[in-house]
Amino acid sequence: MTDWTRMTLAGFQRGLARGEFSPLDWWRACRERIDARDPTVQAWECLAPEPAIAAQDGGPPHAPLGGVPVGIKDIIDTTRLPTTWGTRGYHRVDRADMDAAIVTQLTRLGALPMGKTVSTEYAYFQPSKTRNPHDPTRTPGGSSSGSAAAVAAGMVPVALGTQTVGSIIRPASYCGVVGFKPTHGTLSVAGLKALAPSLDTLGWFTRHLEDTRTLFTALTGSPPIRALTRLDGLRVGLCRVPGTHSPSPETAAALEGAREKMATLGAEIGTAGLGASFDELVTHQQVILAYEATRALASERERFEASMSPALVALLDEGQRLSLADYWASRQAADRARFTLSQQLAARFDVLLAPSAPGVAPEGLASTGDPIYSRVWTLLGVPCVNLPLHWTPQGLPVGVQLIADRYQDQRLLSIASALMP
Repeated sequence: MTDWTRMTLAGFQRGLARGEFSPLDWWRACRERIDARDPTVQAWECLAPEPAIAAQDGGPPHAPLGGVPVGIKDIIDTTRLPTTWGTRGYHRVDRADMDAAIVTQLTRLGALPMGKTVSTEYAYFQPSKTRNPHDPTRTPGGSSSGSAAAVAAGMVPVALGTQTVGSIIRPASYCGVVGFKPTHGTLSVAGLKALAPSLDTLGWFTRHLEDTRTLFTALTGSPPIRALTRLDGLRVGLCRVPGTHSPSPETAAALEGAREKMATLGAEIGTAGLGASFDELVTHQQVILAYEATRALASERERFEASMSPALVALLDEGQRLSLADYWASRQAADRARFTLSQQLAARFDVLLAPSAPGVAPEGLASTGDPIYSRVWTLLGVPCVNLPLHWTPQGLPVGVQLIADRYQDQRLLSIASALMP
């Protein structure tokens, strides 16, 4: 019997080519898993009907993602499935005029949309209905809560997410899956609901790092990424504590375990940091977020303010109080920090190793957790990948993230492969 939770994208394609699987086998297995797990996890906003075999027959031959089920975050437009932007229905479009660019890309590559995964309200902080698959009393994180939980629960091998603050890396850490945020702008966000365009980044979740490499190659048209097995001579900058925020013992243990493993594989470990500027950059990220969100959601506020969460309204109020000079000052500070980071990475480090989240997923569903460990990296637009390398005795995951300079995504995933084959 096939263990679909261990199946990789490339392994499925090999099985299809040998006639061991049919194009709908994985989709049907995922649907059975959803029927069993989703009443508890609640990761799906809506599900797609089973695709017609004929649709697959008309696809490109040897499609690199043929028959792969994919979860689509519910801020991404689809013509065949409704979009609610995580608003629990107060804002809903049953059929968009066009699929988002990423949905079209995926279907042309042979992927099969499984359904829409739950998002927080307009991808901000209002918690969703989704629960952590490892402990339903805990948050899965946000805003890509449904995508991370669905992948972690084995309900789909791939799910799309977005990150404007920490919405890929944090839920990936809480749910124990690989979460990848590419360099800002790598993938088109056409057809995605904007929150803060200079920060919004499209990425995804998988259970296997190999699948993240496969997806990156398929979606960008880049050459296959070589998986490293040794890190001899690689320079790693360890970022233990951002600003004044101390990690939990679980996060510290995860970071130390990753450091030891990288050293054992031959890496040279040094101390890195952005110094006293880290807290300033967190503030600049919040300024940019609030200023841009106020303008991106102007029409939505005009129509739906009475139904919006207090947290979202507070963000929009904050943005209204900011001046253009405030916004430009924060954008300029971000530009300077990107240049400084690029210089530091070029001179001293190949990658950075940092915490993904302050600790394990918090208890309760009233919050999606603190995104402090992602704010600056999102502001700087650099690629980040969460690796689920540490688990507590209670069976809760704690991730670490590797970070590279902009446009070094392939190098980042190659290095990460040594830690998570």
